[in-house]
Amino acid sequence: MTDQASSPPAKGGLASKLPLIIIGIVAVLGAYFLRDYLTFETLRENREALISFRDNNYLITVLAFIAAYIVIVAFSLPGATIATLTGGFLFATFPGALFNVTGATIGAIAIFLAARWGLGEKLAAKMESSEGAVKKIKDGIDENQWSMLFLIRLVPAVPFFVANLVPALVGVPLSRFAISTFLGIIPGAVVYTSVGAGLGEVFERGETPNLGIIFEPHILFPIIGLCVLAALPIAIKAIRGKKGL
Repeated sequence: MTDQASSPPAKGGLASKLPLIIIGIVAVLGAYFLRDYLTFETLRENREALISFRDNNYLITVLAFIAAYIVIVAFSLPGATIATLTGGFLFATFPGALFNVTGATIGAIAIFLAARWGLGEKLAAKMESSEGAVKKIKDGIDENQWSMLFLIRLVPAVPFFVANLVPALVGVPLSRFAISTFLGIIPGAVVYTSVGAGLGEVFERGETPNLGIIFEPHILFPIIGLCVLAALPIAIKAIRGKKGL
């Protein structure tokens, strides 16, 4: 199953892998040089300047924030969680969550396309033409794409980077990837954006935010419920398959 409208022209060699190579290089350099800057302490120290700039240049702040979030996600730079908190701190839970989800989705699409152009199409074609267990895995993903895509977004244990790469490597259509990413990350984004919205009081008390809040029962259980709903079609198909229906 492929998205013909989003498939790039056939390329080979280094040219097709160049976007993925650039992302890898920037990710390594960013992890080394930016790890001490994209932190909670940096946000704490610059909070007044950020608020002042936002109050005087709201639209520019929104656009700059979304652009920065896109770069962080697209190049797998450290600081995605801090960016989400910053979105809540600057723009409140709403529209902060919307800005966070928008930036994260566009960044995810960028790395998805880079992986698709560099590796995904050839790997998906090889899986499609293979036999045995590999072909069964590919067919299983194809038959339950919506459920699988939502599951990898909803389960907190799945790294965001992995959830961006795997769909590209198995031939998921771009439109399906974009929709499931945007909707699937909303629960987690709202939770962390709301934490960011309360940072003013956290700063005043000299504390650090509770980033483990997503694992607290009153938040984790609803997310687990969404995971169960996403997995339900897969379970139903499996049961019907065993019964021969």
